[in-house]
Amino acid sequence: MKTLQRITPSCRMPNSPIKPERVLSGDPKELLLNLFTNRDNNFHCGVWSSDSGQWRVQYTEDEFCYIVKGRAIIRSDGGAVEEVTAGQAFVIPAGFSGSWETVGQVQKFYAVYEAH
Repeated sequence: MKTLQRITPSCRMPNSPIKPERVLSGDPKELLLNLFTNRDNNFHCGVWSSDSGQWRVQYTEDEFCYIVKGRAIIRSDGGAVEEVTAGQAFVIPAGFSGSWETVGQVQKFYAVYEAH
């Protein structure tokens, strides 16, 4: 029988280091806890957090994000700058390239879909 999978911000998350060559500023510490993966292994949901820093991102997947706490600045390689804060939801599409900056502690719920 299938059951509901709850995703809460209070779960314990293991370290998920950012590769040093991607870091643009600061010394961000990333935590990630994937709480669900579908049977096709292309849809994932969980909780992510990081402290202050900025790093390069390049998305091969579509990602829905809901900021639980904190503030982040997302910059595209094309020059667009978006600030997201607690209570806001957004999608980063596959093919996005740029940087992610956390201003203080940030936590988000995420849902990622990667087409095969």
